[in-house]
Amino acid sequence: MDDLTFRSDLVLSDVHLHTPRQRHLMVRLNAVGQPVFLSQFKLLLDKSHLSSENKERDFKKENVRHQNKCLDGLNAERSTGKEGSPREETAALLDEDGDLEVVRKPQLLDAEAENCSRDKVCPIILTRGGNVLEEEEEQGNGCSDLVKIEHTMATPLEDVGKQVWRGAFLLADYILGKPDLFKDRAVLELGGGVGLVSILAAKAAQSVYCTDVGEDLLDMCERNIALNKQCTGPAGRKVKVRVLDWLKDEFCMDPDARHSWSEKEIAELYDLTTVILAADVFYDDDLTDAFFRTLYRITHNLKNPCTVYLSIEKRFNFTLRHMDVACEAYSHFQETLNDLVNIKDGKMTYTVESLPLSFPQHILYERVEELELWKITADVASERSRPPETERRQEELCTE
Repeated sequence: MDDLTFRSDLVLSDVHLHTPRQRHLMVRLNAVGQPVFLSQFKLLLDKSHLSSENKERDFKKENVRHQNKCLDGLNAERSTGKEGSPREETAALLDEDGDLEVVRKPQLLDAEAENCSRDKVCPIILTRGGNVLEEEEEQGNGCSDLVKIEHTMATPLEDVGKQVWRGAFLLADYILGKPDLFKDRAVLELGGGVGLVSILAAKAAQSVYCTDVGEDLLDMCERNIALNKQCTGPAGRKVKVRVLDWLKDEFCMDPDARHSWSEKEIAELYDLTTVILAADVFYDDDLTDAFFRTLYRITHNLKNPCTVYLSIEKRFNFTLRHMDVACEAYSHFQETLNDLVNIKDGKMTYTVESLPLSFPQHILYERVEELELWKITADVASERSRPPETERRQEELCTE
């Protein structure tokens, strides 16, 4: 099985769709039969002295080098074979019956591929037998500048959390570029997906709760944490994977359910958390509403003020309602964000600001202009910020 054929009703992340000559290692099938791939992402740290052009060139060289190293270690054959060039492979061939076969999509040379970063390609699937997690642990994973992530590709909309998205890279870049903001903090990630952001947050944070829904997804997240012990500590002790359903008002505390919460963990969450993260989870209006309800509920119960960092990518589509290209999911996100700021309940205040994307890029991805990063500060309402009805009620209580 050399080529991937995707159905039109599947969703494919741009991280994989626009990666020239990228080859993905398929390591297993997950619980629902979807192919699971292993990708390596090189982190370029301490490069502040380089110009932006040199950084981008460095990104490409480092990623190509590590990708080739991974493939060589797996004894994978190069797409050009031992002899000949990609151009020679485009020559006409005869099949067993003598019919002429034409290769319609010749592969690009490395130099050409480097200049066509937006080309759409079909990745080659490479398989490896055995338990990939055990093999990785035997080989050791001590490279602090390399992150390994198991993920799927081309999933239905309900499984997009199993993919890697540019919004996660953007938020991870911010964390890597400003580690002091997360140093020794207790962090909660909502909609953590495959765990990329939580894993990199653990490089600075004291502890991280990575939350999402779906046993299959949470199992994949746990495997990624185990694959990146250089970030998460032995046995992933810094990162705990827990289920958190935004459509439910209570934490799952079923002792028979995997990834459920204990009373102690919930108490720790409320007593210690000062940072909340969410990367590219605003693609469905109902889920966006559920997210902000969950955020409101959690921040109301936190013992300390909290800072929330949200990444989002605006995705434009033609809609019949507008008869024009629109970004309805982003518009709904903006409306719900404004509703949060305008809440006047006398308990909490929320302030919002859009963060400039001027921080350095530590991961190779396309930081498109549609990407945005938002900061929400949640704090206990002061006396002045309380609404008049709350103040009147307090005066009545004092009089009584």
